[in-house]
Amino acid sequence: MFNKKFILPAVYVLAYLLTFYVVLQYVIFSPSQAGMVSAKLGDASFPYLMWKIFFYPHIILGTIALLVGAYQLTDKSRRNPKLHKRLGRIYGFSILVNVLVVPYIALYATGGTPTTIAFMVLDICWLGTTAMGIRSILKRDIKRHRTWMLRSYAITFVFVTFRIVIGIVQLSMDAERSFTFPLSVYLSIALNLVFTEMYVRKQKKKFQIPTEGAM
Repeated sequence: MFNKKFILPAVYVLAYLLTFYVVLQYVIFSPSQAGMVSAKLGDASFPYLMWKIFFYPHIILGTIALLVGAYQLTDKSRRNPKLHKRLGRIYGFSILVNVLVVPYIALYATGGTPTTIAFMVLDICWLGTTAMGIRSILKRDIKRHRTWMLRSYAITFVFVTFRIVIGIVQLSMDAERSFTFPLSVYLSIALNLVFTEMYVRKQKKKFQIPTEGAM
């Protein structure tokens, strides 16, 4: 279940599939042609032009964090400390800027206020885990740094997990988006973090030292 030979390729495939979708839907085509965005355009009060100013940095920085973070998980990245450090800075910068953009995007999330709150919870988790990872490495606590960056990437990977979970939830129940969307956000956060904590515990037991994961 926790074999890196299986997990990492799966992470890469899903990350690149989402990147392909983002480029196709929002760069080659237009956000207005996406189903959830086109529904917003029916509301005359929706500030589409201003929304796009915040939306594009969000998806660009999110995609950078998703792809860079996936590479940082590999042994190859850690074997090159200078590159690992540079990419780590890019990853951290992408997230720390993105968390400033998310609140505005969340205001217009599909599903209304419940979804807005769910995305703000996600944003806080993203900021908190990443900040702890940065704080740990500044203290040269590599073991704790690795654990917190694993958690940070688990939150980053919600970009992928959410799209899978929302599809399953909407097919499984006949409910309003104000229920299915926030539920899918919370489920995605929980699934990713639970899986990560299980992996961390397995690594602790494997090496029989109070170490904390690997990124």
